[in-house]
Amino acid sequence: MSLIEEAGLTPAAGLDGLAQMRKLIASGRKPGILVSLEFDFIEVEAGRAIFAGVPGDHAYNPIGTVHGGYAATLLDSACGCAVHSCLTATQAYTTLELKVAYHKAVTRETGLLQAEGRVLSIGRRAAFAEATLKDMSGRLFASATSTLLVMER
Repeated sequence: MSLIEEAGLTPAAGLDGLAQMRKLIASGRKPGILVSLEFDFIEVEAGRAIFAGVPGDHAYNPIGTVHGGYAATLLDSACGCAVHSCLTATQAYTTLELKVAYHKAVTRETGLLQAEGRVLSIGRRAAFAEATLKDMSGRLFASATSTLLVMER
């Protein structure tokens, strides 16, 4: 059973995507990926989602920087949940493509990072989103564009 199902956020609950995401944040429960990579889902509104985390030793690669997958996961989460916030109670989505650009190396000294995802457009079958990963002073560390498949559950 998924965290969404455990929280009663199934289509039968009748909640649209935005209500589902708000309920998930309010529950304080974290999906496994947020636990594993130690980041949080902190804000959602229609067409927009924000995740935040502090990169630490858990996210390091052997060459001495935070693994690119850490940034990619924050960006993918922000894009996906921004799209989820625009769905009906009977719709779902999955990422078809994620293109990430890395602008600066992330290290444990980087501090708190926020990934903000925004929906660019959404239709019956496809959605397009973008996200940025910035530190608290607004420096850009990575950005992404995403294509997502929208489907009926």
